[in-house]
Amino acid sequence: MASSRVAKSLPLQVAAICYRRRGSAIEFLLVNTNGGNKWTFPKGSTDPRLSHSQAAEREAAEEAGAIGTIEPHHFHLYLHSKGVFWQPGGVQEFVVKAFLMEIHQMRRPDESNRKPTWVSPEEGKRRLAKGREVKYLRELETVIDRALERIHYHNELWGGYPNARTSRSAASV
Repeated sequence: MASSRVAKSLPLQVAAICYRRRGSAIEFLLVNTNGGNKWTFPKGSTDPRLSHSQAAEREAAEEAGAIGTIEPHHFHLYLHSKGVFWQPGGVQEFVVKAFLMEIHQMRRPDESNRKPTWVSPEEGKRRLAKGREVKYLRELETVIDRALERIHYHNELWGGYPNARTSRSAASV
């Protein structure tokens, strides 16, 4: 996880780590990047008019057409990079707050160049690895691992999340 010192010195983005249940299996929703050659979680900038979880929820709808219940608090921070060193602007790093979001419905994404795709955790790690430096790949693998831990924890605690309990976020969807 990114240290708090690093987190305060880098620009912030938010990500919706979208998942669904298929029987006993968990699948994650990935979207292709704007350039189309990499896969990522729906993510983007914060908005002063929205909480960070609401901004992540907005990104899930815009980039993936995903509608669901998002947790109000992030479960992980990770480092992400954009750009390449040989182009103008070079590489820019971001700290990303990851919010877990269980998807209940899909619609056409607002961003038509995206191709939302459901994948197993193993396939997600494989797709996220393509074209990335090891440093950033490890960050994304950890996001999937931490998300799975959190989903399994909720299942054990409440017998399912979020249907077994009421959350402020669930009421607003």
